[in-house]
Amino acid sequence: MNEPNSELKTPYAHGIWFAHGVRAAFSVPGLILASAFVGFAGLARDAGLTLAQTVFMTGMVWALPGKVVLVGAIMTGASLPAAAFAVALSSVRLGPMVVALTPEMRTPATRKWVLYLLSHFVAVTSWVLAMDRLKHVPRPMRTTYYGGLGSTLVLFNMGVVAVVYLIAAQLPPALSAALFFLTPLYFVTSLWGSAREKAGQLAMVFGLLLGPVFHLLTPGFDLLATGLVAGGAAFGIHILAQRRQAA
Repeated sequence: MNEPNSELKTPYAHGIWFAHGVRAAFSVPGLILASAFVGFAGLARDAGLTLAQTVFMTGMVWALPGKVVLVGAIMTGASLPAAAFAVALSSVRLGPMVVALTPEMRTPATRKWVLYLLSHFVAVTSWVLAMDRLKHVPRPMRTTYYGGLGSTLVLFNMGVVAVVYLIAAQLPPALSAALFFLTPLYFVTSLWGSAREKAGQLAMVFGLLLGPVFHLLTPGFDLLATGLVAGGAAFGIHILAQRRQAA
């Protein structure tokens, strides 16, 4: 952790920290993510995608919700522009994650193309793991560490999708569905544990309570409405609490 900067610039140091990132991918969050891709592989097969298309989609789209949206668009016969817009809209949520993660990795010597490349690996699992563990990584090694973490998650799950696609017909539908829903459960618990302020946890509580209500009141816009109201309310309470402390 306290190595001199000269030692951190050696290829050996980069290799060591890349290996640490690879190892971090094989964790409970990484395994839960892989279990969710089991369900995705079955979904893609049922939608009529070929093995090559499914594996390629896993690597290129990466974030699981975006892939599910794309497969859903294929199944409903949506046009290419409509499908592209839907996938892009589902991926907007990754923008703030990239904005939050980049300052944790960047140094004055970091090249922009490296950050652009690493941003492709940003999804909830890799983001949560990185935000939790990068503080223990020397700053000059953080892009290397995240490169090992992100690339391993992508490549490993491409392999998982390929294997499951070939045996999907033998899995009970109930098992595939159960594995698929492990991911949102993990997202909730991980985001709760990694929240740096109480406002984040408060927003999650509000969201869980208001989600079913908005699903009945504004179907089709329920997630957007829930996020705006729950997040806005939590932020407002957070600002009021800070003002009271300052007073």
